[in-house]
Amino acid sequence: MSIEVVEIKKSFGEQQALKGISFSIPKGEIVGFLGPNGAGKSTMMRILTTYYSADEGQGMVCGLNLKEEGKEIRTRIGYLPEHNPLYTDQYVREYLHFVRQLCSAPKERVEELILKTGLKDEAHKRIGQLSKGYRQRVGLAAALMNDPEVLLLDEPTTGLDPNQLISIRQLIRDLGKDRTILFSTHIMKEVEAVCDRVLIINKGELVADNPLSELQASEKQIIEVEFDYRVEEVLLQKIPDVTEVVNKEGFCYELSFSTQEDRRPAVFDFAHDNQLKTLNLNRKTASLEELFNNLTH
Repeated sequence: MSIEVVEIKKSFGEQQALKGISFSIPKGEIVGFLGPNGAGKSTMMRILTTYYSADEGQGMVCGLNLKEEGKEIRTRIGYLPEHNPLYTDQYVREYLHFVRQLCSAPKERVEELILKTGLKDEAHKRIGQLSKGYRQRVGLAAALMNDPEVLLLDEPTTGLDPNQLISIRQLIRDLGKDRTILFSTHIMKEVEAVCDRVLIINKGELVADNPLSELQASEKQIIEVEFDYRVEEVLLQKIPDVTEVVNKEGFCYELSFSTQEDRRPAVFDFAHDNQLKTLNLNRKTASLEELFNNLTH
């Protein structure tokens, strides 16, 4: 396992930030670490970097013990914190050479990362002149300088515009091809676009740990249907496994089912039996945002 934590607890005074968190991440997986602000995401990330020590519990990163082998762990990981710490008066290439010297990486690593992170046209500029999107790329390049086995990204897309989001997402997907990534965020679309698996934390407790596809499929099935005539909702509720009927507008209805078995044939049969025409019939699953809200409230 690239990351393994067992019953990790952490408190700050009387505030218990983590209440016994356990999870493991195998090599080569991109995992989204979700939770509301203040849920404990950043605290967990800082424990994994060995910046914080846990009060209780055990953890391993790259097969190394968090409590006893922190120095070695720091040589195996890359970390981009929520507030990207950069020297804005330095030039991009100058700053990356500074980082290279700190971790004793070969000189050619700087130019390799400038190309890999899309900084070729910005390398001659001062960091303070760059947009936030390019500053995030500089931070990623710095985090990758030691060619880490594990990459920890804490809110890496906060404040980016739509174009910057697309490019950073693609960069993260590319980086995940040959390393393990734990990607902390509270933005649902980021997880859907980038991650293979989802961990959801709420008030210091882990409330979900599932592959993204499984988490979405585990919730209700929703079918949107439009008839050529208004239908009494009480009749629609007689369709097998219907749990909720909502008249969206006009003759359009949203039917929720308690099963993942495709219920479109049942809706079509209902229309036929009641001499209705089906003008539109679509199946969808609950969005990740809905699932997140259900699990964190």
